Amino acid sequence: MRGRRPLPSGLGAPSDDPGASLAPALDVPWLEPFPDARFDLEARTDLRLAWVAAVQYLPARQRAVLVLREVLGFSAAEVAEQLGTTVAAVNSALQRVRAALAGAGDAHAVTEPDDPEVREVVQRYMHAFEAADVPALVRLLADDAVLEMPPVPLWYRGSGDYGRFMERVFGMRGTGWAMRALTANGQPALAAYAPQSGGGHRLHTLQVLTVIAGRVARNVVFADPRVFDAFGLSHETPADQFRGER
Repeated sequence: MRGRRPLPSGLGAPSDDPGASLAPALDVPWLEPFPDARFDLEARTDLRLAWVAAVQYLPARQRAVLVLREVLGFSAAEVAEQLGTTVAAVNSALQRVRAALAGAGDAHAVTEPDDPEVREVVQRYMHAFEAADVPALVRLLADDAVLEMPPVPLWYRGSGDYGRFMERVFGMRGTGWAMRALTANGQPALAAYAPQSGGGHRLHTLQVLTVIAGRVARNVVFADPRVFDAFGLSHETPADQFRGER
């Protein structure tokens, strides 16, 4: 597993069971999002494309080389040391990455988080999620939308299975969610706060969205407290915390 940072979609086939077990796989060093505040504008653009490529196209080793070399700016020798390989192997992997991305049209079709169309899609997704309105969420999804939830190895492909799983989530957690918009990996992201019985909300997940052609094509959902802390997110909040942040 050394050097690997997978997502669930890289480890097995999608599920079609909305009631499947949500047991986490804690022995896997899952791919995690980066707070955009750590990077300048140019680096965020590179990071956005690297993330999209990582979750959709590249094997684990090539994904690691792409992020370390092209986004974080490590030398080939430094990357080789971190991954336990050779400089020649790192350079070869980077060449394969560039060849793969040259034909990956969807990666370059992903628009910026502040693109007006993306902002509208994200706003509509937020409102639908807050209302626990599954049909409205499904209307915003691409037909082959992917939902994955590290450290849970379970994942879904297709708007139908996505919607059925969301029915399970809202059935368990209820309505009246609160959402906060932010960015991660140069992409739109949402902090989702679940309602608490005594009032207010508790942080439930950080969701990183990939929006292509006006639809949500992928949602990578993180529930690891370490991810929350990396983004400086409050774990609990009053009910009206995010009013006015739209």
